[in-house]
Amino acid sequence: MRFKLKFWQSPRIAVIELHGILAPRPGLLNIAGYGELIDRAFRQARGMPVILDIDSPGGSPVQSDLIAARIRRRADEAKVKVHAVIQEVGASGGYWLACAADVIHANPMSIVGSIGVRGGGFGFADLIARLGVERRMHTAGTNKARLDPFSPERPEDVVFLQALLDDLHVRFKHWVRTRRAGKLPADEGAVFDGSFMLGDLALERGLIDGFADLDGLVRELGGKRAKPHVFRPRKRGLLSRLPRMAVDAMLDAVEERRARIDLLG
Repeated sequence: MRFKLKFWQSPRIAVIELHGILAPRPGLLNIAGYGELIDRAFRQARGMPVILDIDSPGGSPVQSDLIAARIRRRADEAKVKVHAVIQEVGASGGYWLACAADVIHANPMSIVGSIGVRGGGFGFADLIARLGVERRMHTAGTNKARLDPFSPERPEDVVFLQALLDDLHVRFKHWVRTRRAGKLPADEGAVFDGSFMLGDLALERGLIDGFADLDGLVRELGGKRAKPHVFRPRKRGLLSRLPRMAVDAMLDAVEERRARIDLLG
């Protein structure tokens, strides 16, 4: 049931801020940092719609799925409608999150789509050979060192990785088809080829439902007096974040040198 306000109260629309790269590390967009925020937003919705404020190029497919599933579960429990507003970008994993909404809005110039998966890394086998470095790797299990960046790439490893990418792409397409049922064009080739597009074309191809900005949508859903109640993680001070930032920088460097799979636009 819709919550009844006193005459002096302004309607409050819950807005869940989903900004940044999807990854399991602290401080990024993941279920550990956003699960409780999602729960609180739907608990306080009181029959009013909930808005997802999305600005993300994507990232981890696991975190994309966990967050989207949490949103759908809480929306079904609260029996409220969910709207998404894509800001600068809602691509790849960011678009996965947008599909958790019943209605998707964007700006005509927003970057939308990129429904695909990518994986890979760098190979340093020739470099270390030229430097005279001997690679020593000992494993138990034929494929334990699969896709090792310091060893020559094996054709069977490429086949293995491509199978993983294809399976993830199938799951991504199934999610979009389920959430955008009846809205996608008959020719899905231009939708699921991994391309990203501006909001204008995304509307034409059924990836979004219309154009809106956050302030305008809040007023449209709650009336002229409505205000957003924004749910976002609390930011720590700079001094407390410096050690974590240094570790994150090191992890980023390491990740760029190993094979990985993500839903980045």
